[in-house]
Formats: sequence, C-alpha cells, structure tokens
Amino acid sequence: MRHILTSVVLVVLLFPSLASGETVKWGDLIVREGLHYKKFTDVPFTGKITGEFQGKLKNGKKEGPWVSYHENGQLLSKFNYKNGKMEGPWVSHHDNGQIGSEGDFKNGKPDGPWVYYHKNGQLETKATYKNGKEEGPYESHHDNGQLKEKGTFKNGKKEGPWVVYHKNGQLSSKGTFKNGWKEGHWVTYYDNGQLETKGDYKNVRFEGPWVVYHDNGQLMSKGTYKDGKKVK
Repeated sequence: MRHILTSVVLVVLLFPSLASGETVKWGDLIVREGLHYKKFTDVPFTGKITGEFQGKLKNGKKEGPWVSYHENGQLLSKFNYKNGKMEGPWVSHHDNGQIGSEGDFKNGKPDGPWVYYHKNGQLETKATYKNGKEEGPYESHHDNGQLKEKGTFKNGKKEGPWVVYHKNGQLSSKGTFKNGWKEGHWVTYYDNGQLETKGDYKNVRFEGPWVVYHDNGQLMSKGTYKDGKKVK
C-alpha cells in the first residue's frame, strides 16, 4: 500500500494536470487531424477550456457540455459533445440576447425539428433534418414576419411545389422543384405585383415559350427555347 501511495504522490507532483485536470484558454489550442492539442505539444489535450469557447476536452476531443460567447460577452451557444461529436440539444443566441436557433444534434449532425429566429425575435425558419439533411416541410419568414418561402425538402434538396414572397407580402415566384432544380412551369413577379417572367424548365433548361416584362407591365422580350437555346 505504501508503494502505491508513493506512486500516486509522485504522479501528482510531476504531472499535476493528470490529477486535477489542467485548464487552458481556447486560443492556446491547435487542431491536428480533428484532435485538440496545447501549442508545442504532441499529446492530445485533456482538461478544461476557458475563453470564447468553454468546456472540457478528453484525449483531444470535446466532451460534455460546452458554451461559447460573443465578443460583447453575450452567450452565443450552449451545446453538448459525446466523443468529439455534437449530441443532444443546441441553443444559440444573437449578440443582443435574442434566441438565434434551437434544435438537436445526433451523432454530430442536425436531427429533427429546428427553428431559427431573426435578431428582432421574429421567426426566421422552421425546418426538419434527417441525418444532417433537410427533410420535409420548410418555411421561412422575413424579419417583418411576412412569409418568405414555403416548400418541401427531400434528402436535402428542394422537391415539389415552392412559393417565394417579397417582404411586402407580394408573390415573388411560384413553381416546382425536382431533385433540387426548377422543373416545369415557373412565374416570377415584381414587388408591385406585376408579372416579371413566365415560362417552363425542362432538365434545368428553358423549354418552350418564355416572356419577360418590365415592372410597369410592358413587354420586355419573348422567345421560344429548346434544350435551353433560343430557337425563335
């Protein structure tokens, strides 16, 4: 037993950071191949971190609760790590204290419902993630509360009917997406309600008749396209 106690005392005296957990500033760390090290060392760091990011590292990986701060001292975010990957609830804040975003991480990727807010507190975006990619209904708003975009994501890409609105509430564009690209009939409008463009897409290219108008309703141009090339 005496020999064991002597060994423990020697470890504490010679390597205090191993016994109590060393504390360093975030700015005194470097990252190599995904692991955090103290500058001028070759051993992944274990201990507490202070500064703009605060939490704990275990063998160079973030572990447990972490927080970060804006330059003005306001809380920026609260999150959690498991074996170096973000896991569980995430909350972020704007530098005025308003909530910026809320959601969950799973195995390092956003998962489930997420909401984002403008700096003035107005709802900005509602989305759902699956394995880190947007999936399902999507909705965003201007900072005055007006609806901005509404549609659906599939495997991280826009899919199906989609509408976009100007900040004043006027319709901006309307059409359909296929695998993240515009497909089929699309129309766009100026913020005064006047029609701007009208035509069809096929395989990401203009197809068939297209017309373009000035914001006063006067015709600007028209033509017919095939495979994205104007034919008349």
